[in-house]
Amino acid sequence: MILEKQILYVVATPIGNLEDISLRARDILAGVDCIAAEDTRHSSRLLQHYGINTHCVALHEHNERKVTDKLLQQIQEGQNLALISDAGTPLLSDPGYHLVKEARSRGIRVVPVPGACALIAALSASGLPTDCFYFEGFLPVKPGARCKQLAAVRNYTGTLIFYESPHRIEETIQDMLTVFGAEREAVLARELTKTYETIHGDRLGALITWLAQDPNQRRGEMVILVHGAEKRDESDITPEAERILAILQRDLPVKQAAALTAEITGIKKNRLYQHAIAERGGNDE
Repeated sequence: MILEKQILYVVATPIGNLEDISLRARDILAGVDCIAAEDTRHSSRLLQHYGINTHCVALHEHNERKVTDKLLQQIQEGQNLALISDAGTPLLSDPGYHLVKEARSRGIRVVPVPGACALIAALSASGLPTDCFYFEGFLPVKPGARCKQLAAVRNYTGTLIFYESPHRIEETIQDMLTVFGAEREAVLARELTKTYETIHGDRLGALITWLAQDPNQRRGEMVILVHGAEKRDESDITPEAERILAILQRDLPVKQAAALTAEITGIKKNRLYQHAIAERGGNDE
């Protein structure tokens, strides 16, 4: 396959099963002048499997900014480059953003070569809503920061998707139970496309018990999917909104207090204003 020059190809590779690579991806990896790989040792095994001998250079989170200029200069001088990660689609919780952003800013053509992606594979088989979803990637390592991040998306109504490492999976599920509640539905997708692939769904309260009872389910690559919050009528005044509105009204005019409460809670400003006036007996002073 003869490839055009001066192009950066963003190439998806298998997440487990080596058969999950497109013919186009194989041709491009064999035909480019150079491959930028997250871990050249890891990727060499994949390339050897397909008989691809293209030269590889390392591009990872610790050196991406340092090597980007050199790689893009090579493209501008007439070469072409393929970007791959250890598994799946590059840039999704993987390096490559700075390279792609800088390439586009220099007018270099960036071509996606689609393929395997763990979050999409997990979502497609989860049984959770697929019409709207939010991908968070890896949560913070420290429990406090992790819970804070979970609380920030607690009321999102689309499906929530996270990556997690096996040695933190129990802690993360426990934090999700604390923040989202025991009844929130969730799915753990583990070792996707591999021999011990498992896709298990349950309420968070039951899921934490299932994990504790079977050490094998705490191994491998993890994707966690959580059902979104139930949609509520935006006209409903929740107890928390009433509390915030009452506090703000101590020092602010009704209109300003309603506007700030709306910004905090997502409830319509006019509905909050009408509620406050009704509580005051029709007086907005």
